[in-house]
Amino acid sequence: MRPESFKSAERGTVRRTTEGYWAFYPATLPRHLDLDAESVGLLDEATAAVNRLGGVGLLLPNPHLLIGPYLRLEAVLSSRIEGTQTDVPALLRLEAGQAAPPEQAADAREVANYVVALEHGLQRVRDEFPISVRLMREMHARLLRKVRGRHRTPGYLRKSPVWIGGDTLDNAVFVPPPPEAMRDALGDLEIFIHEKPMPLLVQIALVHYQFEVIHPFLDGNGRLGRILIPLLLVERGVLPEPLLYLSAYFEQNRSEYYDLLLRTSQQGDLTPWLNFFLRGVRRQAQDAERRTHRLVALQADLRNQLLEEGRPGSVLRLAEHLFAQPMVTAPMVARLTGVTAPTANAAIRALVERGDLEEISGRERYRLYQATEIFKAAYDPIEPDEPATGDPDDV
Repeated sequence: MRPESFKSAERGTVRRTTEGYWAFYPATLPRHLDLDAESVGLLDEATAAVNRLGGVGLLLPNPHLLIGPYLRLEAVLSSRIEGTQTDVPALLRLEAGQAAPPEQAADAREVANYVVALEHGLQRVRDEFPISVRLMREMHARLLRKVRGRHRTPGYLRKSPVWIGGDTLDNAVFVPPPPEAMRDALGDLEIFIHEKPMPLLVQIALVHYQFEVIHPFLDGNGRLGRILIPLLLVERGVLPEPLLYLSAYFEQNRSEYYDLLLRTSQQGDLTPWLNFFLRGVRRQAQDAERRTHRLVALQADLRNQLLEEGRPGSVLRLAEHLFAQPMVTAPMVARLTGVTAPTANAAIRALVERGDLEEISGRERYRLYQATEIFKAAYDPIEPDEPATGDPDDV
C-alpha cells in the first residue's frame, strides 16, 4: 500500500504495523456532519422516496409472499459485485430442488446463502435482537456455509491481515486495520449503529463505508456490508420489509462504488460518497415502488380472475405462492399449499391450461414450471413510464 496516496487523516491514518506492513487505521465515525446544499437536497429526495416505498410496503396484502423478489434481486446483484456469474433463474431452480447449470451451480449456492443470511438477520431484528457484532458474525456464518470461503473462519472475526487489490500486502491498493485495531474500530461502529446522531440515510451511508474499511472478516465483507443496509432500514421501522435492493445501483456503478470508498479514505471528504449513496437510495426506492405496484396489481387481477372462475382453494393458494416462488415443482407445490400430490398436480394443470404456468424443463419426470408473467413482473427492468410518484427521469 502506498502511504503517500492517503493525503488526509480525517478518516484515518496509514501506519506501519508491528509486523512491518502498512495498514489503514480508521478514525472513529463522526457524530455530526455539516451537509452542503446538494447533499441536503439529495437527502430530502432520498428520504421522501424511501418513505413512499415504506407506505406502499404497508399496503402489501401478503408481504411474506411478495418479499421474495426483493430478497433475490439484492442477493443476486450483491453477489455479482463480488464476481459471481449466477442469475435469478439459476437461484430459483436451486430453491425448487433442481440443479443449476454446472457453470453457475457454485455461484447459485453462494447467492442462496445470501438470502439465508439476510432472512436470519431480519428475523433476529424482528425479535428485537440488536444489530451488533454478534449478529454480524451469525449472518457471516450463514453467508459462507458450504461455499467458497467456508475455510476462512465463517462466523469469526479475522485474526490475520487482509488486503484489497494487488497480490500481497506490499502491493495492495488498500490494507484494512490489523486485528487489534480492527476490533477497536468495530466496537466504535457498533456503538454508532445504536446511536441516532444524524439523519438515518446519512448514518447508513457512514456505516456501510466504515464496515468496508474495517473489513472484519477474511471473506464476505462486501456482501455482509450490503446486507446491513436493508437490515438497518427495517430495524428502524422505515421499511416494513427489505424492499430496497441498493446492490442493483452499486452493481451498475461498480467502478465508481469502489473508487469512492477508497477515495474517501484517501482524501477524507465524505461528501462524494454520501451523495453517491443518496442518489442510489433515491433511484432504487423509486424502482422498488414501481415494482411493488406492478406486482400487487398483477396479484389482484389473477386472484379476481380465479375467483370469478370458481377455482378451488388449492389453485388460489398456488397462485399466491407463485409470487414468492415463480418456479415450482409438483412436490414443492404440495408442500407450499399443504395439499396431497394429486391435488397439487391438479392445481398445476389448471394454471397451465390458463397460461399462468408453463413447463420449462422438457422432462417427463421432475418437471419444473415457471409463472412467466409473474417472473417478468418481479424481475424485468422497470420502464420509466410505469406509474410512480417519483421523477421518471431518475429511473
